[in-house]
Amino acid sequence: MNIEAGSNDITEHPPDDQRRPYLCVVCDKRFAMKKFLNQHKKIHATEKLFSCSQCEKRFATQYYLNSHMKLHSSKYKCAECGKCCRNNQHLTVHTRIHSGEKPFDCTVCCKRFAQSAQLVAHHMKYHSSKYKCTECGKCFHSKHNLMVHRQSHSGEKPFECTVCNKRFKQLAGLVQHNRIHSGQKPFKCHDCSKAFSASGHLTAHMRVHTGDKPYKCSLCDKRFTQSSSLKRHKHYVHSSRRPHDCPYCGRLFKSSPELKRHVYTHTGAKPLSCRHCSDCFTHHSTLKAHLLKSHNEGTCFVCHICDKNFTESGILKKHIFRHEGVKLYVCCECPMSFVTEGELKKHRLKHSDFKPFCCGSCGKYFKRKESVVSHFKICSIKLGYTHIFASNNV
Repeated sequence: MNIEAGSNDITEHPPDDQRRPYLCVVCDKRFAMKKFLNQHKKIHATEKLFSCSQCEKRFATQYYLNSHMKLHSSKYKCAECGKCCRNNQHLTVHTRIHSGEKPFDCTVCCKRFAQSAQLVAHHMKYHSSKYKCTECGKCFHSKHNLMVHRQSHSGEKPFECTVCNKRFKQLAGLVQHNRIHSGQKPFKCHDCSKAFSASGHLTAHMRVHTGDKPYKCSLCDKRFTQSSSLKRHKHYVHSSRRPHDCPYCGRLFKSSPELKRHVYTHTGAKPLSCRHCSDCFTHHSTLKAHLLKSHNEGTCFVCHICDKNFTESGILKKHIFRHEGVKLYVCCECPMSFVTEGELKKHRLKHSDFKPFCCGSCGKYFKRKESVVSHFKICSIKLGYTHIFASNNV
C-alpha cells in the first residue's frame, strides 16, 4: 500500500519501528505482528527473579537482564529524563515525548504522529475502514465509535444527569459527572492519598510528585504537564491573532467564547440561572459562589491564613501565593514578577507597541481596556451615539 506523506517518505527504506511497529515495554524488543508480541509477552508473565539495580525493572531470565543493562551504559542518553536508548534513532523518537514534536502527518485528515509506525497504523485502521462519517470523512474501526462521533455533528446529548439535568454525548461522561454529586473519588494517589473522580486527573496529578513536564513549548522553552496546557499556552501567549472584536467597545479576542462572555458586560445578559431560586448570573464563578452561600451547595475552599472562602481551589492557590509572596510569572524584559499570568500580560504591554483594544467608532487602537472605554464614550458623544453606552453601561 502506497502512503503519501509529503517530504516524510516512509515507503522507502523503512526504519525499524515501521517494519516492526509492536514494541515490548519490558525488554524493548520489536515485532512485525501483534500476535508475535502477545506470544513474546508470555516470557515476561512468569516470575521475574532478576531485577535491574539501575531502574528496578524485573526480568524472567539473566539473559534478558543482561540485555537490558546495556541500555544503562548506552551513549544515547536523553538529556531530559536520563533514559538510555539503543541507538540514535530510538533516542530521536523518545525525545519527541518531551518536545511534543509530531513530524509525520496524514495526508487525508492532517492528523500528526510522533512515529512513522503510528501513521501507518492510523491509515490501516481509519482511512481503509468501512465505518466512515458522511459529514467529515473521518473513519472508525467500529460502528459504535462512528455513532458516537456523529453526535459531534448533530449536537445530540442523549445522557442526562438526574440531579442537575446536564446532558452528555457519552455514558462515560455522565458516569464521571455523577461523581461530582456523589462525592465519589475512586482514583487515589499512593504518595499523598489525594483522590480524584477521573483516572486522567490522577495521571496529571502524579506529575506533581515526579516533577515531570513532558510538553515543552518550542517558542519559549516553558514546560507543561499536559498537552492541552501547552496548546492553550501557545494560543494565548504566542499567538497575536485576535479575529473576534466586540461590537460595543472594539476590544479584540482570540476566541468566540471569550467575546461572548465579554459582550455580557455590555448587554447585561445573565444566561445562567439558579435551580433553587429565580436569581440569574453572567459567569459560572458567580453562580457557584451563589449556590455555596445561599443554598449550601458545592465545596468551599478556605484560606488557612485569613479564613477567606473561595469556590475554586485554583483561585485559593493564587490567593495563598499573595500571602506568601510567591510570584511565578517573571517579565523577560525587566526584573518585575507577578502572581498571575494575566498580571504579567498586562505589564508586558509597557514593553511593547501591541494594542489589542480597538474603538468600534473610529478604529483607533489602545493598549488598555480602560483607555478604549473612556475614548469610546467621547467618540460616541461626538458622533451622537450616546444611547449606545448609556443603555449598555459602557
